Amino acid sequence: MPTRATTPHTQEQRTRRADRRFGIRLLGAAAATAAAAVPFALLLVLVEASWPPLRRVDAGAARRLHEVALEHPAWTGTLRILSDWVWDPATLRIAVALLTLWLLHRRAWRLAAWAAVTATGGALTGVLVKVVVERARPSLEDPVARAPGYSFPSGHAMTATTSFAVLLLVLLPMVPRAWRALCWGVAGVSVLGVGFTRIALGVHWFSDVIGGWLLGAAVVVLTGWAFEAWRADSGRRTGVAEGLEPELTDDDPEPPVPSRHG
Repeated sequence: MPTRATTPHTQEQRTRRADRRFGIRLLGAAAATAAAAVPFALLLVLVEASWPPLRRVDAGAARRLHEVALEHPAWTGTLRILSDWVWDPATLRIAVALLTLWLLHRRAWRLAAWAAVTATGGALTGVLVKVVVERARPSLEDPVARAPGYSFPSGHAMTATTSFAVLLLVLLPMVPRAWRALCWGVAGVSVLGVGFTRIALGVHWFSDVIGGWLLGAAVVVLTGWAFEAWRADSGRRTGVAEGLEPELTDDDPEPPVPSRHG
């Protein structure tokens, strides 16, 4: 049966619908980015201004957790192992690097680029902000741990945020649906746990950790939006509920895009 030719009017309607969808996606991405970036910018201003309420919160948290750390050396040793080995930025970056190599082997070129850019961009951004802010780390009478460099934002917290986001959003399609909620939970607990260990060990202020989480989230939102925009322009389905690239379990993770005219 011959197909009816597309009239200019019909094509114009399709174009308008596509434009509306793109506008909605764009506004949604802008809102999500602002939700992550604006709180960080506000926190940065308060840190730079040495806002008294924030200073009291930082000092109080540091003092109380330091007292607990001194009273429970075994617990402190466990925190040190978690912070210096399990959740160390080097460990997490190696995990992301291995994942990127695997994606290259799978010929998932764009997803590999997204993982690499997110991890590298997050690390460089964190170092840049540290150098600009130049905030000193907590100075305690009997420290249980030491760390070099500046304090704000927490590199451990930021790296954990970007790394677990990359691992989760890439590998989620390979996880059975019944286990995906558990994966989200493990990632969330790990990110929170990293922040807690840094404060409890006395090497970061509370606001340093919050800043690391917010800045890491902003990086993930920006790079994730760019990846989702490419998928939308390529005619692929979007949404992160099943990972950034649900086709990763296929033999060819980047199938050819069907023609819009045939």
